[in-house]
Amino acid sequence: MKQVLTITIFSLLLQSAFSQNMNPVPDNAGTLRMNKSIAVDRNDKTNNFYDNEVTYSLPVADLEIAGEVENPGKIDFSGLPKHSVIVKETLLKEDGSNAFIGAYRYDGYSLFDILNDRILKKKNKADFSPIIDAYVEIENAKGEKVILTWGEIYYPNFLHNIIIATDAMRIVPSKTKDLWPLPAESRLIVGGDLITERNISSPVRITVKSYARSFAVNREMKPLYSPEIIIHNQTKTVESISSLPSTLQTETLHTIFYGKGRGIHSTQPFSGVFLKDVLRKDFSFSKNNLRTGLVAVVGKDGYRSVYSFSEIANRNDQAGILVVPCAKDEDGGKFRIFPSCDFFSDRAVKAVSDIFMENIQ
Repeated sequence: MKQVLTITIFSLLLQSAFSQNMNPVPDNAGTLRMNKSIAVDRNDKTNNFYDNEVTYSLPVADLEIAGEVENPGKIDFSGLPKHSVIVKETLLKEDGSNAFIGAYRYDGYSLFDILNDRILKKKNKADFSPIIDAYVEIENAKGEKVILTWGEIYYPNFLHNIIIATDAMRIVPSKTKDLWPLPAESRLIVGGDLITERNISSPVRITVKSYARSFAVNREMKPLYSPEIIIHNQTKTVESISSLPSTLQTETLHTIFYGKGRGIHSTQPFSGVFLKDVLRKDFSFSKNNLRTGLVAVVGKDGYRSVYSFSEIANRNDQAGILVVPCAKDEDGGKFRIFPSCDFFSDRAVKAVSDIFMENIQ
C-alpha cells in the first residue's frame, strides 16, 4: 500500500511540474466558468470523441492588430465564427527530450478570420509585391513572442488550424481517466505543430511585417539558374551546397501543383530531400528557433518566400518542404523548393541561391 501511495504522489508531482511550463495550475477547473452552451456526451450517443467532457471558458485579453496593415486596431470577435482544433500539448525540455502535458479540444477564433479584413500594406511592396514574404509576430503581456508566416495562415491545405482559443476541453483517456491540467487563460493554438512551443498564453498583440532583407528582382532572367545554395545564419554564411548530401533520404511527394494566379501547372510528383534535413546540422531544434525562427528562401531572380522554422521542422502532419534537384542545366535549377503543405504553389522558389535563417527577437 505504501509503494502504491508513493507512486501516485510521484505521478501527481510530475504532472504538476510539466504543467508549470504551460502556464496553467494543476487543476483550476474550480476557478473557470463552464461553457454550458456546449453539450457533454459522456454516454457516447454520437461518434464524436471530442465532446465527452465539460468545456471551460478561458479569460480573454484584449487583442490588437498592428504593423503593415491599412486598418490596425483592436479586434472585435463578436462577428467571427468559432473553430475547433484538437491538440496534444507537448513541450521541449532543456535536455532535448519532450514533456507531454495533455490532450485538448480548443475552440476559438482563427487567425484566418481575425486577419481577413486587415488589408496588407507591405513596406516593401514597391520592391516585391507578392504576399509570400509577409509574417506576423504574436506576443503576450509577459513578453513572450512567436512567429507565424502569412503562408501558414492563408496558404495551407487545411484552413482555420491556428486559433486564439477562448474555450478548452480535456480529451480524457477512457481507461486511465487522466485529467490533464487546464490552461488558466486564452491561448494561441497552432494546430499543425508537433512540439507546441508556439502555443503561448493570453496573446495581446499581432504585428504584421514583411521580410526586412532586400534583393534585386529580375523576373526576366534567362537562363534562370543558380549552381549552389548559400546558407546564412543571420548575416554569417555557414554553408554552401552544390549537391545534396547522399546520406539524406529521397522523398517522392505526389501533388496537384496549382498556382493562385496561373492555376494548374502540373500533376507530376516531386522528388527531393526535406529542407528540415538540409538545415539540421546548421540550426538546432531549440525552443527559440521553434518560437521565433524565420527562414527566407531566395531565388537567383530575387523571388523569395518565407517560412517559420517550426513549419519546416516541427510538423505533425508528415507533410514538408522539399529541396528538389533539377536536371543538369535545367531552367529554374539547380535546386527548387516545393512546399507540399500548401494548397497553392506560390511559395515554391526556382533556382534557389540563398537561404537565410533569422531569429526574430
